[in-house]
Amino acid sequence: MAFLLPILSFNFVFDSCSDTPEQISRYRQKISGPLLDRIDCHLEVPPVDFEALSGKPEAGAETSARIRARVEQCQALQYDRQGCLNTALTSKQLEALVVLDSDSKQLLEQAMNRLGLSARGYHRILRVARTLADMIGQEAVQTVQLAEAISYRSMDKTQ
Repeated sequence: MAFLLPILSFNFVFDSCSDTPEQISRYRQKISGPLLDRIDCHLEVPPVDFEALSGKPEAGAETSARIRARVEQCQALQYDRQGCLNTALTSKQLEALVVLDSDSKQLLEQAMNRLGLSARGYHRILRVARTLADMIGQEAVQTVQLAEAISYRSMDKTQ
């Protein structure tokens, strides 16, 4: 007995978002603050064209295996230092590990006020900054890592 399978055809058009800024703002307001607060990094990723995906990798581009090795090295550093990953640190442990200089404190205070961050958001920034410093093998969190961690909280901006 033969089965006939329907043939499906799809016409996908990949275009940029056609929503207005007001529509995007209304949608973002629907996302619960506490839910959004639990997301460490908010990144906008531009579409990748076919040539970039199907062609040869760029010269000097990191392989997945190399990136994995760096992540494993970072995790080993965290286990050696504190017996767990940064994600498992309590607020008090995190604050003991991330001692900020006056410039970094001022930057974080400005971000807290401008973005309207909660205590959870504050600690998420510290946690990400600590991990960024770990990724480059840096003992102390500096303003550069803190600024990068803050930049990953772009959806926290008060509407």
